[in-house]
Amino acid sequence: MKLTVGVYGSASGEIPRDVREKVRELGRLIAKRGYYLLTGACPGIPYEAVIGCKQAGGMTVGVSPALNLFEHTTRYDSPAAKFDVIVYTGDGLMGREVTAVRSCDVVIFAGGRSGTLGEFAIAYDEGKTIGVLTGTGGIADHIDEILAMVKKDTGAVLVLDGDPSRLLTRVVRAHRERGPINYIPTGA
Repeated sequence: MKLTVGVYGSASGEIPRDVREKVRELGRLIAKRGYYLLTGACPGIPYEAVIGCKQAGGMTVGVSPALNLFEHTTRYDSPAAKFDVIVYTGDGLMGREVTAVRSCDVVIFAGGRSGTLGEFAIAYDEGKTIGVLTGTGGIADHIDEILAMVKKDTGAVLVLDGDPSRLLTRVVRAHRERGPINYIPTGA
């Protein structure tokens, strides 16, 4: 099976040009290396990764909070173009995060605000292999502070790097070296 790489980050707000290009490059690399890209089917940083992935001929999957395409594009004002598959959960913004994060082999975070923080908390508590694209602002540049406050060992493996190529290489290597996750969350 091909690896599924989740990309999460700010769905709205201004995206600086250098961050936009870093995330698009990450998307292109995911495609070129033969992985699937999964996001929360939202605009912003995750969609920039989708654009990059499609530029390189990759496969993209979005996990939507909506019940259908109409609700996805109108109520949630989210894009549908460039996704090969959209899974409509009907679970709302916060509810779809669990499905989206759990559906990934590895997750990568760039930028991010409160929604991204929720996705990070899910990935961390689930013991995922997590990549953080540093230098992209938001929570991505404050992960060390967040973890210092959390003080909880969940079995998650973190890889931080400011270069998309190195980050993807390192996070996939860490995932493969650790093998199947044998951690079963027991609650907070």
